[in-house]
Amino acid sequence: MTGVLPVALEDATKVVGALLLAGKEYVCVMRLHSSVSEDRVKAVLDEFQGVIYQRPPLRASVKRRLRTRKIYYLDFLEMKERNVLFKAGCEAGTYIRKLCYDLGEALGCGAHMRELRRTRVGPFVEVNGLVTLHDVSYLFAQWQETRDEGLLRKFIYPMEKALEPLPKIYIRDSAVDALCHGAHLAAPGVLSLDKEMKPKNVVAIFTQKGEAVALAEAQASTEEILKMDHGFVAKTQRVLMPRGIYPKRWRSSS
Repeated sequence: MTGVLPVALEDATKVVGALLLAGKEYVCVMRLHSSVSEDRVKAVLDEFQGVIYQRPPLRASVKRRLRTRKIYYLDFLEMKERNVLFKAGCEAGTYIRKLCYDLGEALGCGAHMRELRRTRVGPFVEVNGLVTLHDVSYLFAQWQETRDEGLLRKFIYPMEKALEPLPKIYIRDSAVDALCHGAHLAAPGVLSLDKEMKPKNVVAIFTQKGEAVALAEAQASTEEILKMDHGFVAKTQRVLMPRGIYPKRWRSSS
């Protein structure tokens, strides 16, 4: 497999869990085991859009138990003899090689994955900012000579970039340092939030300036949070910002 692979550096490794939940996009070459008409292939691809049942393949990093995954789209691109080229947008944790096998079963001819390229991971898209390891090596060597930070920014993004797909809560400056010490977010600390937030969602908490503070689990929907004047709206799961960046405006229980 080739394509997009985000790599986290230093403190940005804290957001890897959020990237694992992000949707993916692939371009795949599927090899059919016998000839099938193009119209039939297109029809079966359409049938697999939406929520599907999938059991991970024998060689997988997770338990082989039946589970559901959502296929956002399966776009037919091209077919030559028994090779089918298609684009798939899917929920995290979808196995494309198993999808090819299941498509082959539905077509009645059998099939397997021949080639696969990942073209998107969450906000990271192949056509916008993808660099090779050769690019990284060259740009880093240029930076060592010139100390021009613009060269580094061609392949190193702020940690906040990885959090773009998550629902967001923006908080008051007075609440920031408390969260950096592991406190949960209470209603009085909220300034604004996204509309589509639901209980148990993983959410990203930001300062007014757009700085990432923490990852948390929402305890209520957007509508409920807007009506709250006390109580916890999100429970902190992973602190992203170092302590002491914002002044302490809270008292410890001691």
